[in-house]
Amino acid sequence: MKVRVDGAVCQGHTLCAMTAPKLFSLRDEDGHAEAIAEEVPANEEELAREAARSCPEQAVVLS
Repeated sequence: MKVRVDGAVCQGHTLCAMTAPKLFSLRDEDGHAEAIAEEVPANEEELAREAARSCPEQAVVLS
């Protein structure tokens, strides 16, 4: 599974980073999220799904 954050959509709610801190970090300049790595480890896939569901802007994209 791959994950990315659509920077044009992210509003910096931080829910993804709170849900899956090993998968997402927050940028210092604006507080918006970014994926730490594109590939999601198998043991973190459910957290990635939960992070995507929790994003009010639907900025977390899984593939």
